[in-house]
Amino acid sequence: MAASLQQETTILPYIPPRTSSHRRQSSSGTAFLPEDLNIVPAGPSSSPNRPKSMSANKRMSGTATSTTTTTTTAAAGQQALNGVGSSGNKFNAGAGATRFPFKAKSAYFTSSHTEFQAALAASGNNNNERDPKRVSQPISSPPRDSSLLRTSRPKSLSSPFEGKEKLVLEGNGPFEPPRNFGDKFIDGKVPTWTAEKEGILMGPYDYLYGHPGKDIRAQLIAAFNVWLKVPDSSLAIITKVVGMLHTASLLVDDVEDSSLLRRGNPVAHSIFGTAQTINSANYVYFLALQQLTALPHANFAIQIFTEELLMLHRGQGMDLFWRDTLTCPSEDDYLEMVSNKTGGLFRLAIKLMQAESPVADRIDCVPLVSTIGLLFQILDDLLNLSSPTYTQRKGLCEDLTEGKFSFPVIHAIRADPSNRVLINILRQKTTDEEVKKYAVSYMERMGSFSYTRKVLGVLEQKALSLVREGEMLVGGEEGRRGAEKIKGILGMLKAL
Repeated sequence: MAASLQQETTILPYIPPRTSSHRRQSSSGTAFLPEDLNIVPAGPSSSPNRPKSMSANKRMSGTATSTTTTTTTAAAGQQALNGVGSSGNKFNAGAGATRFPFKAKSAYFTSSHTEFQAALAASGNNNNERDPKRVSQPISSPPRDSSLLRTSRPKSLSSPFEGKEKLVLEGNGPFEPPRNFGDKFIDGKVPTWTAEKEGILMGPYDYLYGHPGKDIRAQLIAAFNVWLKVPDSSLAIITKVVGMLHTASLLVDDVEDSSLLRRGNPVAHSIFGTAQTINSANYVYFLALQQLTALPHANFAIQIFTEELLMLHRGQGMDLFWRDTLTCPSEDDYLEMVSNKTGGLFRLAIKLMQAESPVADRIDCVPLVSTIGLLFQILDDLLNLSSPTYTQRKGLCEDLTEGKFSFPVIHAIRADPSNRVLINILRQKTTDEEVKKYAVSYMERMGSFSYTRKVLGVLEQKALSLVREGEMLVGGEEGRRGAEKIKGILGMLKAL
């Protein structure tokens, strides 16, 4: 009987004792979970190599409790570490050995089924004498005799991942991250933004900036500075900021209006895409704000910037709402929208200049520049529907294709609310030139263009009156020269 119980040895994983909080209860008793050594199941416990000599009855009665001689040698241990039992099969301890149903990535220990039993008997924890209801269940706990153990598990871990990291990432493998991974981005001390990346973001803006328009805003700034005497350094910043904001706002306008041409060229979003164009415009808004921090009165300048940008977006929002809901505004609503939208950048420029001017207390230029803003936008509405030059630069009656309630359109609709012809043309957002020409002839019959020209004349007279007041307040040669420059800009607008 003793000879028949002689067993070959195998390498079994050491499962360290865990606290009660790490035990999982089952019908067979307490099973210790081997997460610490990153142990994975080796396969079903009902292996075909599982010994059949130790039946449940023998284990229960204790008749097969013979002392087994350990036959482990250094070579056998090395084979076990390589995952090969004495029979030559990987993770197979031979015909008479019991294989623990787990394999470990780290450490192994030597034993056999009978050694397992002997170790348990010596420690006083012989589970052979357990509940008969459990005799058919495999022993789930490993031996606690430290003489049977051989493990390389670290004594202490500084983190719950340290042991497993050493098993997986030990050495200089291709998946091991560099030591200082991400440090330059985390610390923020090493600049990583390049001129090439900046050029990518600025592409749509630079494209439109490369096709300049009339640049009326820069001319207005130069004309008003005869009266305000802003220092050259501050004036350069203000001029740059206003130009940046104007160009960026045109990028957004072209997207929101579904325009095809700007200044006689394809719109930026047709070349760079809508998303990149919008991002470029928004980026420039903040670059402009950053420029203002260099002004001597930066806090006041930032406040002005914020207020006028809010007004600009309010005006644009109402303009889009009327278009998208096919709602015809009143003249007062229209004038408020224009004052916020178009007049916003004119006011922004003059307010920034007055904030930096050493003589700002002698004149307030805001009413004059607001009047010029209204004049400029209503004139633009008229030219969009009637000027051949405008047609070459932006297309025939682009406002009709957009479905926009411009000043002449509002007049024509309100002149005869019962006639839905113009409303229906706006709804179609047509590109048909014959339909557009019919709409223009309809507005001509309704007297809308004539009415618009009269309104422009009234605004021009208001502006000239304010120019004369400014000339008197400033006085002298400076007052006269400034007035002449501003009148020249008004004349240029009239000649468009």
